[in-house]
Parts: sequence; C-alpha cells; structure tokens
Amino acid sequence: MTGKVKVAILDDYQGIALSHFAHLQSRVEISSFPETLDPRDPSQQKELILRLQPFDVILTMRERTPFSSETIAALPNLKLLLTTGTRNLSLDLPAFSTRGIPVAGTVGSPQAVGSTVEHTWALILDLAKHVARDDAAIKHGGWQGSLGISVSGKTLGLLGLGKLGSQVGRIAVLAFHMKVIAWSANLTQEKADEQAFAQGLPAGSFVVVPSKLDFFRWADIVSIHNVLSDRSRGIVGVEELAALKPTALLVNTSRGPLIDEAALLEALRKGRIRGAALDVFDTEPLPAGSPWRTTAWGTEGRSEVLLTPHTGYAQEEVLHSWYDEEAENLRRWLDGEELQWKMN
Repeated sequence: MTGKVKVAILDDYQGIALSHFAHLQSRVEISSFPETLDPRDPSQQKELILRLQPFDVILTMRERTPFSSETIAALPNLKLLLTTGTRNLSLDLPAFSTRGIPVAGTVGSPQAVGSTVEHTWALILDLAKHVARDDAAIKHGGWQGSLGISVSGKTLGLLGLGKLGSQVGRIAVLAFHMKVIAWSANLTQEKADEQAFAQGLPAGSFVVVPSKLDFFRWADIVSIHNVLSDRSRGIVGVEELAALKPTALLVNTSRGPLIDEAALLEALRKGRIRGAALDVFDTEPLPAGSPWRTTAWGTEGRSEVLLTPHTGYAQEEVLHSWYDEEAENLRRWLDGEELQWKMN
C-alpha cells in the first residue's frame, strides 16, 4: 500500500481517541467523526456510506454504529474494522468474512464490569432519593419536593444473573440487606447459588423465581442485566410492566430494546409505577424530539424518570484502555502481524 493508510474513528463522544494513535501518525491519516449516524434511517445510511467510502480502516466504539451487510458491501476500500469490547452484536461478521475483512475487538480494563455495576447503583439510589430532581430544584430557586424512599430491606429483582447482575446483587445483600430475586429463561437455583458463591455469598442469597410474571410482581426494584438477542428483544413488555407494583422502580443499564419502548412510555406517562432510570435506549443518541427528552416527567401524575446517555461503561480507565488496544491492533496490522482478539 502506497501513501498513508486512511483511518476513520467513529463516535468518540469525549474526543479522547486521537492521542492514543499519535505514535502512528507518520503512517496513517486519521479522521474523527464524533456525530453518530443511524443506518436504520435511509438518509443517514446514505450519508454514512459517503462518509466512510474513502477509508481503509474503521475504528468503532461498541455498538454505536451498526454495520450491516449492505453497509459493508458499499465500502470498497475497507480492509480492517476494529471495535471495542469482546463482542459487538451490531456487526455482520459473516459479511465481513465474505469480503475478507478482519474484525478485532479489545479485552479492555477489568473495571468495565465494575463501572456498569457502580452506575446501576448510582441510578437506583438517585431515583429512590430524587437526587437529580432536587439538585435541579435548588439551582432554580426551589427547595424540597416529593419524598424519597429507602431501598434497605426491599426486594431487588435481577432480570439476568450473569457477572453484572450478580455483582449488583452482592451490593444489595451486603450494603442494604435487601432480598434478591432473579429470573431469566434458563436460570436455575443451582446456577444462582453458584453465582452467589462466586460473590462470596451463601447459597440462597439469590432466589430464583420460576415465573417471570411473579418475578415482576414481587420486586420492589427491577434491574435489567440480560444480553440483547432475538430471543430477549422486548422481554419486558406490556404484561410484565402491568405486573409491577405501583411503587416499583425499573432500571435498565443493559440494552434499550430489551424493553418494549412504546409500552414503557405508556406506563410511565400514566404513572403506573413510581419511576424508571434508563441508561440505554432503542435509538442512540436520543433524537432531539424524543419523548424521553420532551416529556415533563414526575409531574401531573407521570412517573419519575431519570436518564443518562449510555455512560454505564464509559469510565475514564475503561475507554482509554480500549483505545490503547485498538491502537496496538492497528500497529500490528500495519506491520503484518497477527491481530489480537479477532472476532472473525
């Protein structure tokens, strides 16, 4: 290859990536595109293709920009795609393989899981105590409004009991003496006890509820930790939301499409549960006119709603370690060495 390799960095919202590639600047020409384009929108798909057609290498951040077979086929110069994390379900890996384009990820900092666990608890406590609402009230000349609630002794429901869910559950047990129940399609009590043991807790610390609807009926707080797949998409729908207590809190730091968004909006507009805290959404970034942005939540009978911009994993140490690993893989590719953490 003659001349500098053209590299596109996508969706670097914080503008921190470029410094990680400084040692390669004599060999690559880097362009950064921090504004995400959504290829599900035909006009944005066209714009995305025009944007990326000149590039030999594309660097992505998690699942912010999906790559379908149609997008991949329209990028004739693409020779390498680097992403972050150990999996990216928004990439059509068979289509990359058909084109002979290698895809590689990153192992990243061990703090990535801990970051999401911490964020989950920040959302639970903020929602329960109205921290964001009261902060805004004080800054606008107000004072006390609605009363917060205690989480101690209540029942936390974990929808999904993997590494993330079990760490959230450990804090519930040790810090707040909560009862922890769990449900997922193939979860058994034996598996739940194994997860409890891995967290230094005795068997029975996480109680599996066989019925999904009973799980939603019994929980005071539901925290979602499922992996998004065709089977789990919309796993929280009209029926599940209707089963929640009127006093329940719902927290999602996993993936937006796990919840039927229209059903959740309807339930919250009608104040059917106490509140919801969301870090993830069907469309990201949220459009300016999204009802999540424009609705006066917590007023006129509507539920309290707390929103964060998919920052559960976006911790300083984590993102910097990911960009370091992408830079190392780019260096390896330029030098003809084997890529680390290949996905296809």
